[in-house]
Amino acid sequence: MFLKRVHILLVIIGFSLVLLNCGGYEKLLKSSDYKLKYERAMEYYNDEEYVRASTLFDQIAPIYRGTIKADTVFYYQAQSYYMQRDYILSGHHFNQLAINYPNSIYSEESDYMTGYCFYKTSPKPSLDQGNTIKSINSFTLFMIKYPYSERVGEARILIEEMRNKLVEKSYNSAKLYYDLGDYKASIIALKNSLNAFPDTKYREELLFLTLRSSFLLAENSIVSKQKERFQNTMDEYYSFIGEFPESKYKNEAERIYNDAVSFAGSTTQME
Repeated sequence: MFLKRVHILLVIIGFSLVLLNCGGYEKLLKSSDYKLKYERAMEYYNDEEYVRASTLFDQIAPIYRGTIKADTVFYYQAQSYYMQRDYILSGHHFNQLAINYPNSIYSEESDYMTGYCFYKTSPKPSLDQGNTIKSINSFTLFMIKYPYSERVGEARILIEEMRNKLVEKSYNSAKLYYDLGDYKASIIALKNSLNAFPDTKYREELLFLTLRSSFLLAENSIVSKQKERFQNTMDEYYSFIGEFPESKYKNEAERIYNDAVSFAGSTTQME
């Protein structure tokens, strides 16, 4: 019975301390003592209470702008959001710090973290890749600005990862037109993908799909357009086989070429 009462008493004391702490925090939010807010914000950050820390840093950031502690406030403001996995706000604050305080001791890290926050918000290849491109651009600028940084290697790895995502996006988008049977659009999309990413791992397949799309477009065209389009197919064959003479698609490519030659000859006779 005694132990039960002690347990209840401890729970009440603990709950009271929580209420007291909350009350102190609410009072602090309304305070105009910005020095105290700065100190408490740093304490909350060090205690891993990032929501409270970020709220206080948001309040004091405009006040500390232009002071000797401004970059420190903005840095921990950005870090507080990063630790909450709010990469959009975190990246915004890191970027603002890097722009407004280029000589800060936090400048290099802020430039890197700007790119990294875009990296963290980069979606899967099927979605819009705006943040992927922003990540690549930010990391590229970081490497130009800090060529001897120990993080240049990391930035290169992440750029390559982001670039592969763009390659995947481009490949899927180009292939979609082929799958839908829109061969005219398919040829344009496939060639655009190859021009944008000439060293893509899908190069062989994209060139072959361009060849096949060209043939199918010609085959389904009106007679007056077939001769020219079958000639285009033959040109696509030469481009493909010239680059990949031992391709796994070689046999089908040769069949397409032979059919194109045959069809082109028959359309000439019809004229």
